[in-house]
Amino acid sequence: MAMHLSFFSSFFLIFIIISSAVKLSESARVFTIINDCQEPVWPGVTPGDNFNGGGFLLKPGQTSVFNAPIGWSGRIWGRTGCSFDKDGVGSCQTGNCGPSIKCSGSGKPPATLAEFTLASPDFYDVSLVDGFNLPLSVKAINGKGNCSTAGCDGDLRRDCPSELAVKSNGKTVACRSACDVFNTDEYCCRGNYGNPST
Repeated sequence: MAMHLSFFSSFFLIFIIISSAVKLSESARVFTIINDCQEPVWPGVTPGDNFNGGGFLLKPGQTSVFNAPIGWSGRIWGRTGCSFDKDGVGSCQTGNCGPSIKCSGSGKPPATLAEFTLASPDFYDVSLVDGFNLPLSVKAINGKGNCSTAGCDGDLRRDCPSELAVKSNGKTVACRSACDVFNTDEYCCRGNYGNPST
């Protein structure tokens, strides 16, 4: 779902700054990951070789910048409610990707995902197919072609139906997908519902 940002309230934001100094198809892409939330976020990235090993902490207002090579295809998501020891061992309430701060695989649903394929042209989207845990937007800067802002900048946790809500201490921390909860063809877009007309 692509949306234009009308305000910068409390959400996790990823900017993709595309270098225009050399031919677009030959240059690395610069990712600026911004935590615009009022809580700490631990971005998870897979594959994460060029992104601090696939996981790191961003305190409210913090930013990290990474270069991704041409041909990189992967996911970036925010993890919340994390606790890691001095060796980076621990877990997260949402978006968990294993027992380490460095993600070696995709985040556990529910998690809002930013998905990328860097080629010529680049493709990106924000997906809620695995549920929702944080508002997240992707904005391309200095790109060519359709470089719309993609994302979900509203906090869906506030309106999450009770049967989909993931709670911690009485507070909704994430919203599961209907497919994940009910596992029916209708909600999972499969069987008779596996085509655009239905």
